[in-house]
Amino acid sequence: MAFIHLRTHTEFSIVDGILRIDDMVALAAADGQGALAISDLSNLFGAVKFYSAARKAGVKPLLAADVWLAPEGSEKQPSRLLLLAQNRVGYLNLCELLTQAWLGNGGVDAPVPRANACVSWGALAAHGEGLIALSGAEHGVVGQALLARDASRASHCARRLAELFPQRFYLELQRAGLAGNEAHVHASVALAAELCLPVVATHPVQFATPDDFEAHEARVCVAEGETLVNPRRVKRFSREQYFKTQAQMEALFADLPSALANAVEIARRCSVALVLGKPQLPDFPTPLVAGERMAPEAYFRYTCHAGLQERLQQLYPDAGERERQSPRYLQRLEFEISTILKMGFPGYFLIVADFINWAQANGCPVGPGRGSGAGSLVAYALKITGLDPLRYQLLFERFL
Repeated sequence: MAFIHLRTHTEFSIVDGILRIDDMVALAAADGQGALAISDLSNLFGAVKFYSAARKAGVKPLLAADVWLAPEGSEKQPSRLLLLAQNRVGYLNLCELLTQAWLGNGGVDAPVPRANACVSWGALAAHGEGLIALSGAEHGVVGQALLARDASRASHCARRLAELFPQRFYLELQRAGLAGNEAHVHASVALAAELCLPVVATHPVQFATPDDFEAHEARVCVAEGETLVNPRRVKRFSREQYFKTQAQMEALFADLPSALANAVEIARRCSVALVLGKPQLPDFPTPLVAGERMAPEAYFRYTCHAGLQERLQQLYPDAGERERQSPRYLQRLEFEISTILKMGFPGYFLIVADFINWAQANGCPVGPGRGSGAGSLVAYALKITGLDPLRYQLLFERFL
């Protein structure tokens, strides 16, 4: 292989991509590219679909994200950084970085262009393991400094990123028919030689073929509230940003063969295996009892019985009647608990109960339950549903 695409914005980039995953994978397979990266803007929404499609087509899937890096000091605008998951640790760190970015916005007060999630430098330092970083070309913090002819700042930022990603940081070069591309390439190559940093060629793919350019421009206008006929509209994309073949990329970077080779080398360095088709539930944080943390199974049983007693007091205020009715409820509860434990779903019920109970306590409208879920006494005891399944002779078996 002569080249691998590491920078692709699919339809999951929402604001600036129209490339469909199936089409992208088919183009890579047809061109003999044995690997391909998905690097949507500030998200991994398409990762699972892409992973499955690429594996099916015999193409190695590379999981990545094009992120906004929060400005520091005198900087007014965020910059771009491409992060590729090198292994499972890197994939989990990338997920964590994106989560923090969307929840905290990296401490940025001003609106971020075309997105509203920024990764902070501190977050990169804490969650950089297992990630390969590409500088973001002229949209990156290094590229912006180079185009502004601020050599000292460019050198400082490049060194800083190289320290955060030892042996995993590359200066990114692009020739996509955009103003500033060539000036950035020359400046970056000089900086790479000065700092002994590797360079890598990428192509910012936004659509499949040159004929898709107009449709892409329409998509961008919709996202930005612009019109195609506005003569003053800032045009940030070119017709060249289609899925180029290896031969086309070789021709573009014939003077920099090492940049092409590094794209292939990065693909070799990245290998993430996702487990699909199995429940992936987070661990439910159980409380401490006598200084020790209760096991999820024990806590599940405890909360079910406690919740049932509370429900029975509501259903049967008379103590005598409650005592007469309790055995059939307890028998049904134990049957459901044992079944749920056998299937390995106690955490699922605890997580759903946590959501529902929080919503009810914080003024979010929650219904009494619907469908077969109302047939579970465990769900009733945990206040997930509001219907007594025994009263209406609802079946737990139908729910599972």
